[in-house]
Amino acid sequence: MAALGCPLRTLRGLLRELRRASGRAGRPSRDTPAYRHIVAAFRAHRVTSEKLCRAQQELHFQAATYLCLLRSVREHAALHQEYHGKGERSPEEVAGLVGFRLPQQPGGKG
Repeated sequence: MAALGCPLRTLRGLLRELRRASGRAGRPSRDTPAYRHIVAAFRAHRVTSEKLCRAQQELHFQAATYLCLLRSVREHAALHQEYHGKGERSPEEVAGLVGFRLPQQPGGKG
């Protein structure tokens, strides 16, 4: 992780991933304890004119790391769902998965 970017972008990304992970389409995500905790932590560690918060960079790094974890878990689940073994496959189907075509038999047999 070379550059952290904007803390607001990280916060929005975190909240988006939490919304996707919760899977509750009917209820708003603002009601969840995770949402309230993350927003409260970002508010508590923001820089104001009265003080300079030294822990802001630490919080931002932890938030960016957690965002990376949430995205990676979601993408892993999608890949696992797509490519997980579904039992025995035919040679034609396996060749199609990797982008190949099986050669045709002479005389039209196959």
